[in-house]
Amino acid sequence: MAASTVTSKGQTTIPGEIRRHLKLKAGDRVEFVVEASGKVVMVPATVDIAELKGILAPAPRRVTLEDMEAAVRKRAARR
Repeated sequence: MAASTVTSKGQTTIPGEIRRHLKLKAGDRVEFVVEASGKVVMVPATVDIAELKGILAPAPRRVTLEDMEAAVRKRAARR
């Protein structure tokens, strides 16, 4: 189990094995989350752009250019 000491200024060093596990490097930010049980979890606040792939569901439907033009014409006719 990794451990660290808190300084009088409230600072601490994240042990190397934890930095490697979280893939943290100099300049990265971390967040501390307090769970309902009182447990505190430290998570990286920076995310590699590649990790975002697939995070959003695909668009519910695709719209053709013709559909868009028809919608524009319909809206313009109402004015």
